[in-house]
Amino acid sequence: MKPILVFCLLFIAATVNAQQNYDASLISKDLLPYARAVVRNEQINVEVKDFDNTVCHVKEAITVLNKNGDRAARIALYYNKSITIKGVKGAIYNSFGKQIGKFSESNFEDRGTTDGFSLFEDMRVKHYEPAITDYPYTIEYEYELRYEQSLNIPGWMPNSETGIAVEKSSFNFICKPDFNIRYKEINMPTSVYISTSANTGLKTYAWQVNNLKAIKDEPFDPNPENYLSMVKIAPVKFQYEGIDGSFTNWNELGKWISDKLLKNRQAVSPATAQQVIQITSGITDPKLKAKKIYEYMQDRTRYVSVQIGIGGYQPFTAGDVDKVNYGDCKALVNYTQALLKVVGIDSYYCTVEANPSRKISFLTDFASMNQGNHIILCLPFKNDTTWCDCTSQTIPFGYLGDFTDDRNVLACTPDGGKLMHTPKYTAENNLEKRKASFEISATGDMTGEMTTTFKGTEYDDRDWVIAQSQVERLKAMQNIYPINNMNIEKLEFSQDKSLDPSTTENIKLKAPEFASTDNGRITFLLNPVHHIAVPRQVHNRVTNVYINEGYTDEDEITYTLPEGYHLDSEILHRNLDSPFGKFSATMKVEGNQLVYKRKFRLNDGTYPKDTYQDLVDFYQSIADADAHEIILVKNN
Repeated sequence: MKPILVFCLLFIAATVNAQQNYDASLISKDLLPYARAVVRNEQINVEVKDFDNTVCHVKEAITVLNKNGDRAARIALYYNKSITIKGVKGAIYNSFGKQIGKFSESNFEDRGTTDGFSLFEDMRVKHYEPAITDYPYTIEYEYELRYEQSLNIPGWMPNSETGIAVEKSSFNFICKPDFNIRYKEINMPTSVYISTSANTGLKTYAWQVNNLKAIKDEPFDPNPENYLSMVKIAPVKFQYEGIDGSFTNWNELGKWISDKLLKNRQAVSPATAQQVIQITSGITDPKLKAKKIYEYMQDRTRYVSVQIGIGGYQPFTAGDVDKVNYGDCKALVNYTQALLKVVGIDSYYCTVEANPSRKISFLTDFASMNQGNHIILCLPFKNDTTWCDCTSQTIPFGYLGDFTDDRNVLACTPDGGKLMHTPKYTAENNLEKRKASFEISATGDMTGEMTTTFKGTEYDDRDWVIAQSQVERLKAMQNIYPINNMNIEKLEFSQDKSLDPSTTENIKLKAPEFASTDNGRITFLLNPVHHIAVPRQVHNRVTNVYINEGYTDEDEITYTLPEGYHLDSEILHRNLDSPFGKFSATMKVEGNQLVYKRKFRLNDGTYPKDTYQDLVDFYQSIADADAHEIILVKNN
C-alpha cells in the first residue's frame, strides 16, 4: 500500500474516533461576521451502487448563533415509495459543547407535503426542529436516504444560504468505474480530487471546503448561483422508475423526455376532436385559432397538482384529462398540445424554473433533469413565437407574467431538446397607470374616483383580490392604498384578455378627515396612493445589485380645492435620472384645481456592488418627494 494511502486511512480513522468539541467559543472569530449559524462539520457521501440504487449518507453539526439561525437547524427528510429514510439520530449541545438532549426518527413530525391544491401526492416529509431558546447551541445529526433511481443525483451547497459560515464541509460522490458523470463546480474555492480504490475499484469524486466565511444578507442580491458555492452532478446513463436513459446535453435529455415520458399520450376522443374542429371553423389565423383552443381548454379544465407517476415527471394522458377535466401543469400542457394537434398546430412541451422574484435560467453548459419545477407551452408560429401557461383558468392566451418570463427553458420535441428563452416584459411594458379626481372640503374630507390600469407583469397584480368575495376585496384595498380613513363606496374590476391584456380597477371613495385642519389651515399628503420603501443601508457590500423586474408607475391626480383657500406650500418639481431608472413629480395650481403628476420607471438589470448607495439615495429622493405635503390657507 502506498504511503500516502496509508496516511489517508489513518487520518480518516482518527477523525472518526475523535470526540468533536462543539464549544461555541472555539469557532474562529474570522467566521463570525455576518454569520447566524456555522457549519462545524459536514460529511456527505453519495454512492450510486447500481442504476436503481443511490444512497446518500449525511452527517452534520451546525452551531446556531442566534434566533435568525434557527432555520439552519431544521431537518426535513422527504420520502415516498422510491425514497427510503434510514438511520436517523442526533443530539443537541449547549454553548459549552455539553450534550443536553438526543433525538431519533421517532421525534420527527411525519406529514404529507400537500400544498392545498394537490389531489394526488405520494411524497411525505419527516420534519424536526429543536425547541431551543438559549443561544448559541449546536445540533448534530446523521441520516441516510436511499433512492431507487440514478437520474437525480444530490448536489452540494456547503454554504446553502447567506448568513452561513463553514468550518469544514466535505462531499464525496462514489460510483463504479463504468458509471460516468458530468459535474459543474460553481464558485468553488477548490477543485475536485478524483481517485480509484485499489481494493474495491470504486471511483470517488471528492470536494472539501474549510473556513468559508458567511456571505451577508443584502437587499437586491443576485441569484445564489452568482455567489454561493455549489457542485451539480448529472449522470451519463441512468435509470428512473424502471426507465433507462442517457444524455450528455440538453438535446439528448429533451429527446428522452419526449420519447419516454410524452410519446403516445396525446390522443383525445373523437367527440372532443370534432368539437375542436367546430369551434375553430372559419378562423384562418393560426394564432387566433390557438387562442380559441386555449380558452376552450381553460373553460373545461381546472388545475390540480398531481405529484405521482414517474417521479411526478410524466403527465396524465390527454384522454384522462378529457374525461376528468382536471390536471397538473404537465397534464394540462400535454392536453392543450393534443387539442392543437387536432387542427395541425405544432407546439413544444417546455420545462422552466418558475419563480416570480428571481429569473433563474437553465444552465447553457450543463444539462440536468432537476433544473425546472414547472411546465409551460410554446407555440413556434413563424416570426411570432407565443408562450402560454396552461395552469390558470383566468390568465389570457399568450401571457406568462413574472412567474416564467425572461429565462432559459428546455423545449422537448421529437427531434430532441433545445434551450429557448421566454419573452421579456420591459419596464415600459410593465405599466401601472392611475388617474384620479379628488375633491377636498373645507373640513378636510375627501371624495372622488380613481381608475387604475395594469399591463405587462402588472396585469395579474389584482388577481388575488379579484378571486375574493366583495367583502374581502374591500378589506384588501384598504391595505393596498394608504389613504387616510378611506371608505370605498364602489369597487369594480374588468379584464381585457386580448393579445395585449390589461386589468382595470375603478374605485369610488370617501375619506372623512383625510386632511388635517387647524385654525384656517388644511394639510394633506400630495401623493396618497404610493409609499415607496427605501432599501436599508448596507456597508461594504459584497454582491452586485440585482433588480429582477423593471416597471413603470404613472399617476395623475386632480384635486378640487375648497373655495376661499390658497396654496401656502412649496410647488413640487422633482426630476431624477439614474442608471436605475427615472422619476418625475410635478404639480400646478390653476384656479381651485391642483394637478399632480408622478412617473417612476425602475430598470431591471445587474449593477456593480459599489453603486448600491446610489440606489438607496435614488429611493430616498423618491420617498422624500412622495412625502410632500400640501398646505392650504384660508384667504383673508
